[in-house]
Amino acid sequence: MSDTRKDAKHNAAMKKQKAKVDAHIEAADLERGVAVLLTGNGKGKSSSAFGMVMRALGYGQKVGVVQFIKGEQLSGEEIYLKERCPEVAFFQMGTGFTWNTQDRSGDIEAAIATWERALPMLRDPEFDLVVLDELTYMIAYDYLDADAIIDAIRSRPPNQSVVVTGRGGGSALQEVMDTVSEVKEIKHAFKEGIKARKGVDY
Repeated sequence: MSDTRKDAKHNAAMKKQKAKVDAHIEAADLERGVAVLLTGNGKGKSSSAFGMVMRALGYGQKVGVVQFIKGEQLSGEEIYLKERCPEVAFFQMGTGFTWNTQDRSGDIEAAIATWERALPMLRDPEFDLVVLDELTYMIAYDYLDADAIIDAIRSRPPNQSVVVTGRGGGSALQEVMDTVSEVKEIKHAFKEGIKARKGVDY
């Protein structure tokens, strides 16, 4: 096929694609906060959520971050937010991974205390974005009541967006979210014996 024909075919395809995109933009006329669930067995769910934190901060929005499970090992995002972004309301459960603690009652107690820090953010219209990192595990392990979480997400202020990360979480949680993205693992360096990398993995 000649370059001229390739160009014509490409231009026709892009014109068709633009019409589709423009139609979707025209149809999306509802202005409100969104609920996003980042799930799946692949790497990058929390990283994506912190990308949204950066976006929101870029617009001068008020952001809250609550991390469930994490907190025992220092992470780059924790260092950055605490040192460079003191305006971000940031809280960690601080017990580390539940498979390390092996203390169900202690983990439940910590989860409840952490949820009590998250709940006021979900009720406060001043917060533009609230990230609930690894919250799905609290549902999967039955540490927190799924219905209470879903109700809090559903009844949050209209213009507030919320991002939930973690594997699973159940169909009821997915149902209440506006956007659900699944991160699928194809390969992972750790399984090849490569150590977790500072600045990439934590």
